[in-house]
Amino acid sequence: MPIYAYRCDSCGFEKDHLQKMSDPVLTECPECSQGTYKRQLTAAGFQLKGQGWYATDFKGSGKPAKKDPAPACQSCPGAEACASN
Repeated sequence: MPIYAYRCDSCGFEKDHLQKMSDPVLTECPECSQGTYKRQLTAAGFQLKGQGWYATDFKGSGKPAKKDPAPACQSCPGAEACASN
């Protein structure tokens, strides 16, 4: 069930409510009993855990991708030193 943030326009009271998506929007403020209690637009937060498409297909192993070494400069007398720069 999602958690919705509400705020009263009259008294400024704020509270989060755990509601089903099908539950009606609350309009009466529990603090001042005015009908100015409104649901706020907030960013959703979630965390993917366990075995599943995220862990198997998209989750990185934490290791940076290997880079191919730069090709050695053929015109330099010290090609090995040039490749490391």
